Amino acid sequence: MSAHNARRGMSLVEVLVAVTVLAIIGTLIASGFSQTARNKNRIEEEGDRYHVVRIAMERMQRELSMAYVSVHQNPNSMLQLMRTTFVGTDRASFDRVDFTSFSHQRLYRDAHESDQNELSYFTTSHPDDSRIRVLARREQNRLDDQPDQGGRVEILVEDIREFQLDYLDPQTVEWTSTWNATESGTQPNRLPVQVKITLSVPDPHDPEEDATFVTRAWLPLTWALNHAAYNP
Repeated sequence: MSAHNARRGMSLVEVLVAVTVLAIIGTLIASGFSQTARNKNRIEEEGDRYHVVRIAMERMQRELSMAYVSVHQNPNSMLQLMRTTFVGTDRASFDRVDFTSFSHQRLYRDAHESDQNELSYFTTSHPDDSRIRVLARREQNRLDDQPDQGGRVEILVEDIREFQLDYLDPQTVEWTSTWNATESGTQPNRLPVQVKITLSVPDPHDPEEDATFVTRAWLPLTWALNHAAYNP
């Protein structure tokens, strides 16, 4: 090899080939990082979505398990300032339940509140987009004569497809889609032994499909509170 050839640098073609190869490798690396970031965001969003649904299901299960009704009322209807209730309404794919419960937690010291409250679970339109259905929770921390009204409403789960409630009657050992524990109702002064909760939301992998979650709440107080007698 001559001294002239030994000192010769890279030709223009060699430089262009090297730059092209480097650009291809850089593009592949950047694409890999971008795809990894998208997958990470998708998995995090899916995890956050399912976490919200699971927390809502656990909350409904816990609060329904502390539901109760009581027969202790003033015989004068004009003086009945507090009423207990458990009413489950069948509304096709979007049911509703209104009930009284022992699940209230006092957040402030010396608050004039007890562990009793009025609760409702129902679906309604999203305040910013009427095309989207949301699962809402209503709570009033003091009982009054209208147990299905008043209080504060909050959104538990956004963008739902279905919310269904079924009730297990301990007398017939059959499931029913409605329940009315009021004195004039179909199940006066008694509660179901179980409530099956079904909640469907759009599947994050395929928005055309549904992701369905199901759980059950067990209600130990199946008969109305009656301190005058041990048996209903």
